Amino acid sequence: MKKKKILFLCTGNSCRSQMAEGWARHLKGDLFEVYSAGIETHGLNPRAVRVMGEAGVDISSHRSKHVDELGDVSFDYVVTVCGHAHENCPYFPGKVMHVGFDDPPKLATDAISEEEALEHYRRVRDEIKAFIETLPDGLKNT
Repeated sequence: MKKKKILFLCTGNSCRSQMAEGWARHLKGDLFEVYSAGIETHGLNPRAVRVMGEAGVDISSHRSKHVDELGDVSFDYVVTVCGHAHENCPYFPGKVMHVGFDDPPKLATDAISEEEALEHYRRVRDEIKAFIETLPDGLKNT
């Protein structure tokens, strides 16, 4: 059976889409060929790398990619994981759905300690994992 191609799209491909790519490869790699990208590039977020590592998923070799770099890939599904990317999503002839998650870097700006900042990342990491665990059934709404 041919794997379906899935893209997780965010604004900067630094945190949420990277976490989604990591979880999807880790949990659903037998079903999907997984990609992530941004409508901009912001670099890989070190706190995202850290909390994913705590959960046993290594995303340290990922890099922030612009969606244009994947122009030759024909996706079966595109999942936007932030509102800005959803509102500015380029046209994809596949199935597009939006599953929004809070922005950990934004939430962490008011944190009074590194541990408090990491808690925002951990919560979003776990929410993304819960969504990935619903796949492929979770894509049927598209």
